[in-house]
Amino acid sequence: MPAPTLTLVEAAALLPARGALIGLDLGTKTIGVATSDPDRRLATGVETIARKNFKSDAARLLALAAERQAVGFVLGLPINMDGSEGPRAQSTRAFARNLAGLTDLAIAFWDERLSTAAVERELIAQDVSRARRAEVIDQHAAIFILQGALDRLANIKKN
Repeated sequence: MPAPTLTLVEAAALLPARGALIGLDLGTKTIGVATSDPDRRLATGVETIARKNFKSDAARLLALAAERQAVGFVLGLPINMDGSEGPRAQSTRAFARNLAGLTDLAIAFWDERLSTAAVERELIAQDVSRARRAEVIDQHAAIFILQGALDRLANIKKN
């Protein structure tokens, strides 16, 4: 049975109390990957995957999830500033649907508006060179996305 693809709030009810999550920042050329600790307090970077084709990209993501005994994925959903969804959001949803056919792990969407811009500003503030920023931006965006989702999940759990 394919995995459910839901908003983070909807997915929260399906996730076990503990277990790592894998955060993804899907780009056209790369996929930034982050993971959480089993208690879902802190997101850390894992790697940046150079995209080849869906089959090999998905195989790498599923291998990372298995290595970390992950219980779900959080995908950054690139929503436009006016709240609408454009071609990038549609592409992310299509990727999630295809990935859902290969796993039973829940796939949650998290609004990633301005995540890359926020990470870019932070890296510039740290005086990271342009070339180095290009290497790490997607992984750092995945950390930013996943940490936002972890903070929201912790808030849901409190209420």
